[in-house]
Amino acid sequence: MFRKLSIVAFALTLAAAPLPVLAQGKKDSVVMAMALEPPGLDPTNAAAAAIAEVTLYNIYETLTKINEDGSVAPLLAESWTASPDLKTYTFKLRKGVKFHNGEPFNSAAVKFSFERNAAPTSTNKDKSLFQAIEKIDAPDADTIVITMKYGEPNLPFLLGQASGSIVEPKSAATNVTQPVGTGPYQLGAWAKGSSITLTKWADYRNAAAVKLSKVTIRFISEPAAQTAALLSGDVDAFPRVSAQRAIAQFKAVPRFNVMVGGSRAKTIVGINHRKKPLDDVRVRRAILAAIDRKAIIEGAVDGFGTPIGSFYVPGALGFVDTTGINPYDPEKARKLLAEAGVTTPLELSLKLPPPSYARQGGEIVAAQLAKVGIVARIENVEWAQWLSQVFAPNGPHNFDLTIVSHVEPFDLVKITEPDYYLGYNNETFNALYKQIVSTPDESARAKLLGDAQRMLATDAVSAYLYQPQLITITNKKLKGVWKDVPQYENDFSTWYWE
Repeated sequence: MFRKLSIVAFALTLAAAPLPVLAQGKKDSVVMAMALEPPGLDPTNAAAAAIAEVTLYNIYETLTKINEDGSVAPLLAESWTASPDLKTYTFKLRKGVKFHNGEPFNSAAVKFSFERNAAPTSTNKDKSLFQAIEKIDAPDADTIVITMKYGEPNLPFLLGQASGSIVEPKSAATNVTQPVGTGPYQLGAWAKGSSITLTKWADYRNAAAVKLSKVTIRFISEPAAQTAALLSGDVDAFPRVSAQRAIAQFKAVPRFNVMVGGSRAKTIVGINHRKKPLDDVRVRRAILAAIDRKAIIEGAVDGFGTPIGSFYVPGALGFVDTTGINPYDPEKARKLLAEAGVTTPLELSLKLPPPSYARQGGEIVAAQLAKVGIVARIENVEWAQWLSQVFAPNGPHNFDLTIVSHVEPFDLVKITEPDYYLGYNNETFNALYKQIVSTPDESARAKLLGDAQRMLATDAVSAYLYQPQLITITNKKLKGVWKDVPQYENDFSTWYWE
């Protein structure tokens, strides 16, 4: 702890000192930092949000583009239309686009990408979405027609996520380390464990509008080191920084822009329904009753969060407040454990990935559970271990409890997947979800979404903690960086120095 405070103190000294005078003219490069290093650079074959933070809209592009306010705009598709039942979408593709390796972008590439995502061997995080496609037609090089097995009102948004990136067929197999897309940047260098450098692609169709010629992305996981890197001027921007405790310091330094934005993320204590006695709803409800959401929000993210009661957040269509279904009540937790025939102490594993919200939150959760007779054995694991041991489809699902923030919006469909890591598998919920996406009327769909939220809360599928408020800190002269985060991305084509 002393060393951490020393780092911050030293950085504050540097921050107060005048910075070196830079050469005249606007800068055309930037150093950004992020907490986690991506495990690879193919967003269509792995779930880690860090992949999208580097690649989405930079190296790869999608048919549609998700804006800061959550609206959807054309990208590789110039326009689209939907049938009244929202089952068939026709996309008109942008002409004259090519991949980094010179191959043309066309309907064949889109068809290949989506069919690859749906293949039995696919590891795409949204595999279920692509498997819900009944057929894909490519009547000509500039048109793609997607017919869903059921109505999907959010398809244009969903296809703007990293999992919908369009890949070049010949290079797809090596995209993990040698990514090829249609975006404004290419991979310049990757110093594993340290940084990734992206360089502007001179042949991009709108290269003149892209102001940054080079972006260096550094990986800094430890909160004190994140703060020090910003204060010393080593980093120009840090979206989603873990600097809650230093936010007042940054606001006091004139050269920083401090933005606190909304998100669609959901931080939860995931519960493995495959493990006994966690398959008993009374035990899951006991876990929820033992957890004080407000204490976790204060202790893990210094108050930067809004309590939630289900896998859904304020601001989304049909949101209802379900926090009252499983309120903090330690005495009730003890009674529920007794009713379920559980002999305490009940020992459970609590696997925590690297982010500070998980590690700090895990300590608080373990302390709260201990008060009702549940001993949560904390196991800190690296991100790759968490993905393979806890989250991977058809994986070992070797955990009892875990803490993670699910950052994607419109991901209720995940709960319906039979191999999803939570192992809920409720046919009543699955039928309700199909009814939701098959309902074109928005007000009727909102009511059904409320029913889904109440079911997830009543069944105590997870211990739903909070919707994070995300902090982004930048040099005040750097423009184009988002405050709000409908999904994790960094669109460097919109960044520029003032």
